[in-house]
Amino acid sequence: MASPSENNCWRDFRDQMPVTAQWVYLDHASVAPLMRPAADAMTAWIHNVSDHGAGDWSLWRGKVESARRSAAEMLGADEAEMGLIRNTTEGVNIVAGGFPWQPGDNIITFADEFPSNLFAWQALADRGVEIRQVPTIDQRFEPQQLRDACDSRTRVIAVSWVGYATGWRNDLQQIAEIAHRHDALLFVDAIQGLGVLPLDVRECAVDFLAADGHKWLLGPEGAGIFYARHSALDRIRASGLGWNSVVQAGDFSDTELNLKPGSARFEGGSYNMAGIAGLEASLKYLNGIGIDALSRRLQYVVDSVHDILERLGCPVASPRNSRGWSGIVAFQVPGRSPRDVYQFCRNAGVLVNCRGGRVRLSPHVYTNEADLQALQDRLQWMMGS
Repeated sequence: MASPSENNCWRDFRDQMPVTAQWVYLDHASVAPLMRPAADAMTAWIHNVSDHGAGDWSLWRGKVESARRSAAEMLGADEAEMGLIRNTTEGVNIVAGGFPWQPGDNIITFADEFPSNLFAWQALADRGVEIRQVPTIDQRFEPQQLRDACDSRTRVIAVSWVGYATGWRNDLQQIAEIAHRHDALLFVDAIQGLGVLPLDVRECAVDFLAADGHKWLLGPEGAGIFYARHSALDRIRASGLGWNSVVQAGDFSDTELNLKPGSARFEGGSYNMAGIAGLEASLKYLNGIGIDALSRRLQYVVDSVHDILERLGCPVASPRNSRGWSGIVAFQVPGRSPRDVYQFCRNAGVLVNCRGGRVRLSPHVYTNEADLQALQDRLQWMMGS
C-alpha cells in the first residue's frame, strides 16, 4: 500500500493535469494531454515574444540547454550526446540518411514495427540496402531468430523499446549484445516508454535513440530528443546542417564547417522554442519525482487495469508481472469490435484507442481509482447490454 506521502505526490501530479476535468484519459500512447507546467511554459513564451520579440531570446535559448540536461539526466547520458529534434521520425532519418551504406548491407527490424521505424529504412532499397524483418507474436520476438537474421553485412538493428500495439517492452541490453557482436549499431525508438520507465543508455549500450514529447512525457508535439553515443556519432554523416550546427553558431561571418562535437550538430536551424520550453518543463517535472517512483506507480495502475479486465473476462494480449510490461494494455471485449468499444467509451467520457485489432488502454501515473472505476463501469455496462 502506498504511503501517505506517495499518495500526496500522485494527487499533486493529478492537479497538474487539466484534462482530468473533462476526461478519463487513457490514451497516452497516442497523444497525451499537456501537463500544466508545459502549457504554462509555452504560454509564457507566446506572451513574451508577442511583447518583446527577440529581446529575451537568450532566456528561451537557455531552455534548450536545460532541456538537454534534463534529457541526459533521464537517460543516464552525457549532455553532449543529446540533441533536440522535432520528433522520433526525424531521429530515425538522421541515422538512416547518415550512415555510409554500401550495396549488400542490411538492416534488421521487427515485422510489426511502427511505420516511422520502417519507412526510412525501406527507402534505402535504391542504394542496395536490404531490410530484414524478424517475425514476432504480439510484438514479442525470439532472440535466436534475431541472431539468425544478422550476418557480417548487418549494419543497424532498429527496434522500438516498447511496442505500440501490445506494449511489449524489449530487453535492449540483450538486443545491443546481438548487434555489437556483429559490429552493428542499435537504434531505439523510445517514445512509448520514455518518461515513465527507467532506461539507462549506458547500461543498455544503446547507440542511437529518438523520442518526442507528446506521449508519456506529457509534453507538446513537435519537440523531441535524439541521443547518439559518443563512440557512434562519427559513424553517421551529419545532415540537416545550418548556422546552428557549428561551434561558432551565431557568428555569421565565420563560415568554416566546424561541426559541434556532439548531437547538437543536428540542430541545424532555428528551434521550436515554444515546444522546447514545454518539453523542458515536463522533463524537469518528471525528473523531480524520479523515474523509479514513476515506474512503480505506473505498474500499480497497470496492474489495476489488468485486474479489471480479468474480472470482466476480457482477453489481454499485453504482458503483466514480467520485464516486458509497460503502460500499454491491449485487450478485446467479447462480442464487441474494438471500434465499437472506443466509440462507446468516448461518448461516456473515457478516452481509449484501437490498435492491431484490439482496444488499447494507456493510463498514466495520475490515473486514479475513480478513473479505473469509470472504465470498469463502462465496459461492464457495454458487455451486459
